Amino acid sequence: MINPMQQVVIATRSRSSDAVITALQDAGVLHLKPITGGPLSTGSLTEGDAQSRREDERLLARADSTIAELGTYRPAPSPLPDPGQWAEVVEAAAGPVSLLARSRQELQADADAERAYGEAVRALARMAGPLDRSRRLSLLPFLLQPSDDVAELDAALREALPERYALATETVGQNRVGLIVTLGRERDAARAALGKARLGELRLPGRFDSMPLGEAAAEMERIKHDGDARQQQLHAERDALARQHGPALYAVRDALKDRVAVHDVRAVSARGKYSLVMQGFVPVDRVPALTSALGNFGDAVSYELHPVDELHDETVPVELKNSSYASRFSVVMGLLSLPRYGTFDPTSVIAFFFPLFFGIIIADIGYGLLFLWFGMWLLGKARRGEGWDLSFFGAFVPPATLSNLGFVVNVMAAWTILWGFLTGEFFGTLLEHLHFFYINPDLLNNLWGWTGVRYLEEEGVKHYGLIPILFPRLETSYFSNVALVFALLFGILQVLWGWGIRIQQGVKHRDPVHTWEGIALFGGVLALIMLAFATQAGKDFGQFTNFANPLIIVMYIGFALFLIGWIRVIKQYPLLPIELLSQGGAVVSYARIFAVGLVSAILARLSTDLGWSLYENIGVLGILVGLIVGAALHFFVLALTLIGHIVQPIRLQMVEFLNPTGFNTDTSPAYNPLRRLSPNAAGSGQVK
Repeated sequence: MINPMQQVVIATRSRSSDAVITALQDAGVLHLKPITGGPLSTGSLTEGDAQSRREDERLLARADSTIAELGTYRPAPSPLPDPGQWAEVVEAAAGPVSLLARSRQELQADADAERAYGEAVRALARMAGPLDRSRRLSLLPFLLQPSDDVAELDAALREALPERYALATETVGQNRVGLIVTLGRERDAARAALGKARLGELRLPGRFDSMPLGEAAAEMERIKHDGDARQQQLHAERDALARQHGPALYAVRDALKDRVAVHDVRAVSARGKYSLVMQGFVPVDRVPALTSALGNFGDAVSYELHPVDELHDETVPVELKNSSYASRFSVVMGLLSLPRYGTFDPTSVIAFFFPLFFGIIIADIGYGLLFLWFGMWLLGKARRGEGWDLSFFGAFVPPATLSNLGFVVNVMAAWTILWGFLTGEFFGTLLEHLHFFYINPDLLNNLWGWTGVRYLEEEGVKHYGLIPILFPRLETSYFSNVALVFALLFGILQVLWGWGIRIQQGVKHRDPVHTWEGIALFGGVLALIMLAFATQAGKDFGQFTNFANPLIIVMYIGFALFLIGWIRVIKQYPLLPIELLSQGGAVVSYARIFAVGLVSAILARLSTDLGWSLYENIGVLGILVGLIVGAALHFFVLALTLIGHIVQPIRLQMVEFLNPTGFNTDTSPAYNPLRRLSPNAAGSGQVK
């Protein structure tokens, strides 16, 4: 659910404003809203306040850049130095860190140059010999592509410098390098000949450009052999600086952010010579914390709380407040924008249906156990306070996020294992081959016979095992229609639910357009569903006049609601019938749960059946070969299809379910209260 908010206006004397803002930071509940216009000053700070802000921001930027260059994560908390020493603490770290960063950049530039030009420079140095040190001669190195003709260059040189040049080439990798030796005063003529042959002089990057070829080759050789050791040494020096300066640097950085936040509060408040006025929002359940923080100032502070205008104020922030189970799905909700304040929060719905759909799609005990192992591994790292360094993606997952991610994966695994028992799948049909799971025709006929499904037993075929399969989706010859309709039932539920939410929100916000739009499409989608069931997917249109069939009655009522609703909003939505067809397609989209899951199950069955056939045909040796082949194929299949198995349930929630609710059209800012980063108020210092 969306945590209800109240709006608050706070007025205080200027001389008390620093202490009041500090108290609000300690309370950590007030989401500020800028004040614009009015008789008091608003906007940018002036005079001494502006100068103080610039100084604090400069020092904060210096601390932030130093932390970034250290490349360290937040260490254990450290005592905060005295405010008078903050600049000294930052500069004590920034000086050596910036020098070290420059050394690392230079080493990286040298390593990049060696990788790009090392072989070519060594070949050129061999060709040049001692000539690169001559004062009278000039050397022009160049590169030749496989398609370049050195004879064309030779002809141009003969024309420009007859008998006064030397030309040599050598193959390096897939290309060639070349060297022209001529008199120093005729270097420009040799360059002109290179240009005539559509070639260019090879210029080395950085400091290597001014070196003789032999010296450059020697330096690059040294970098090649000693670069890794030097890199490790610089890393060790950076780690040592991080251990030495990191704790105090983080403490000062947080305190500086708190001081800059005080300046920010002033900038978004209304300021007079003797007073300061702030406004913002506070969650209803945290009003006591706000009143407690302000109550200590007595008559030095005046404040007023009143309900927010959720219909017209787009700045009301949103904080999602859900059960401990649903709140763990914040890693999934992070893919969505926040809902508009006063509307529908889908967190609980997604927390239930996303892992459920994932489990139905995969529905394999073996795969579920793999996901369970992965989820437990994530939770183990989180419990140890470890993050997950995904450096190849340029990301780091902190322990708190890992904990939520591990929980979500475990819920997905639980649904996967549960549905695996219903479908009788363990890495495909492995346990069916071992007669752990089996088909029980009588049970299936009793369980699903009401749908028209009948399992026809084959003569001479005996079915036996320990656990009967209750949802045999792999039996496509007779069960595919049941599995398909089962998946579509989720679409019927969620699409109608979405338009029901649209109606409820329209009534709540006194919005007749969205209300009638919701009524029209709810009725229209319901009518299409009844039409499909009553006519058996279009096989019996004679049912249109069968008013003894309650489905036909509901169908006509639904179409009537659609026509009435469309007439009411025809100016705003003249193409609503086309949207109705689109919403019918949204219901059909839930067939993905059946189709994607069936493809995954068939691939898993093929992987297992191939391994099993090797065992049956080869014998004992086939067991080992079959296990290796089957495991490899299962890994390949899972890696190939996993992203789709995750994306499809999320897509069904984000598009088919949430579009009707209006969730994707409006959003509100996230609740971001003013709060303290440094550990205590005493060390933060006063802002003058």
